[in-house]
This record gives sequence, C-alpha cells and structure tokens, in this order.
Amino acid sequence: MHQASKIFCRNLERSISAKKQMLEDTEMQQEFSKAVDLVLQSYQSGGRLYLAGNGGSASDAQHLAAEFVCRLSKDRASLAAEALTTDSSILTAIGNDYGYDVVFSRQLEGKLTENDVFLGITTSGNSPNILKAVQTCQEKNVPSIVFTGHGGGAVRSLCDVCVIARGELTSQIQEVHLVLEHTLCECVEAALFNFKLDLSSSQQDQPGHLRRAA
Repeated sequence: MHQASKIFCRNLERSISAKKQMLEDTEMQQEFSKAVDLVLQSYQSGGRLYLAGNGGSASDAQHLAAEFVCRLSKDRASLAAEALTTDSSILTAIGNDYGYDVVFSRQLEGKLTENDVFLGITTSGNSPNILKAVQTCQEKNVPSIVFTGHGGGAVRSLCDVCVIARGELTSQIQEVHLVLEHTLCECVEAALFNFKLDLSSSQQDQPGHLRRAA
C-alpha cells in the first residue's frame, strides 16, 4: 500500500474513533441538545445567531452561518446568522486600535440584542478572543454556546453551554465540530419549519428536497 493511502486510512480510523466516543458520551449529547434549544429560542424570539472562531474554526463559523442563511438541505425561509470573522476592515481596525483579543467582543458590544445567541468555536477552549466574546455575552445577559475540545479549557466555566468534542488532535476535534454544526442546523430547521427528521442511519436524502452538491 502506498504511504499516502496508509496515512489516509489512519486518519479515517482516528476520525471514526473520535466520533464513536461522542456516540457514547451522553453528557455531551445532552449539552448539545441544550445548544439546539438556545438557538431555537433565539430564532423564535426574533433573534440572530452570531458565530466566531480562529483559523479553521473561523472557516467553520462562516460555513455554519451560510447554512443558516441559505439552507442545509431543504428549501425554507432564510435564518439570520452572522460570522464575526468576515469583515476585514472591522477586524483590522479593532485589532489595530484595541488588540486582537477583542476583535469579536467589540463587535458583539455593538450588535447583540437580548434575543440573540452567540456560538464560539475553539478547539482548545482557551482562545482569548472567544473568552472575551463570552464575557461580553455575560455582561449583556445573552446566552453563549461554545464548541470546543481538550476538556473544555477556560471557556467551559464561562459559557452557558459547552459541547466538548472528543479527539486528541485538533484535526479530529474539527471533524467532530463539523458534525455538530450540521446537526445543529438540521435540528433548528426541522423545529422551525416542521420538517420531518429522519432518525434512521440511512444515508439517502428525502426526495423532493435535495440540495445540489457545491
């Protein structure tokens, strides 16, 4: 077997192992359910979902915001969601004038309303700008959710809901985060728009609602 194939198979096994650990973690499953409820309550109250992360987690934040604004797999009305990682002028202005640690919290100070909800994504649980963002949510009495790993880090004691992905490597944690993100959107869509959830393990999409592959 070619070395690249061996590495690929090894990484698949590691990813599967991390996901299987989440299958057995009832505490985190319950925590994830709380995250779904918070986002659902926000939308039912006319609120908006704000998201943030760094590096690959910034891409995750933008990806998930796109799923809410556009759709995951079925046609429905758009849902208000915004990744705080996209506006280069805002990010560089805040970073230059106040420091990178507050690039998200400064935006939340001006944007958050009482019906909103924040989702931070950090594999370590210790990203300073995510910690600051969660603290701003506390000050404004707005609920905060964090998807993290490595035991939760410092953010675990600060946020309202902390979903800790299993996995020893950052890449494994990010792969679990992607499952969490897609499932969050799927559950919220189903609840808001009365979509029937398919709870079987079948991989077939329901006919009539297919989303074209990007």
